Amino acid sequence: MFILVQTELSKASLCYIPLEIEKPVLTLWTKTSIPKMPELMFPQTAPEPLKESDSKNMQMEDKRKPKNVGKNLMCRLQSIFPSSSSNAEASKPSKLTTEEALLWSQSLEKLLESKYGMATFRAFLRSEFSDENIEFWLTCEDFKKVKSSRLSSKAKKIYEHYIRAEAPKEINIDHHTRETVKANVQNPTIHCFDDAQKIVYGLMERDSYPRFLRSDIYQTLSGKLQPGSVNG
Repeated sequence: MFILVQTELSKASLCYIPLEIEKPVLTLWTKTSIPKMPELMFPQTAPEPLKESDSKNMQMEDKRKPKNVGKNLMCRLQSIFPSSSSNAEASKPSKLTTEEALLWSQSLEKLLESKYGMATFRAFLRSEFSDENIEFWLTCEDFKKVKSSRLSSKAKKIYEHYIRAEAPKEINIDHHTRETVKANVQNPTIHCFDDAQKIVYGLMERDSYPRFLRSDIYQTLSGKLQPGSVNG
């Protein structure tokens, strides 16, 4: 590189003087010569040992859980079998025994014949939001006792509530049965819902009834409670 300089001898004469520029020095850091960055230090503290009082509290909570489950279950049973309000009925002994609950496992028919069995089964199905079948079955049983003058209006209400497509409590029956019932409702008799009722009973017998027998509420009534257990 050169720089232009004006001399004292002649202002008109110019000369170029080479100007040396120091070359930049490139420093290559090797793996061993890289300066270490200051390390970030985090305090490492060991977890505090569990206090004796905390351990006792945890054990008490664990012991309390099964009791709470049993208490909740008994509340459910009391809601199923409410105490009688009238003094006359209150004086009568009213209780569900373990022996009676054991009979429910023999068949769905035995379960539905029992006042307590029917109430327990309905409560179980309501808890699963699948009570449309038992409600329809009971409605059909009541329908068979309706006077002939009210058959037509009652049959139409049942059809609208349980049979028609998209009904509020639509039951699961095949298309052929649905159409048959629809035709029967036009000229109703006490047997116009028989086909649908048989299908619904079969569904409960194969599905809902076995699940009920496996449920905690039935297992408690039939095995864990003492005879003469749940007062009504």
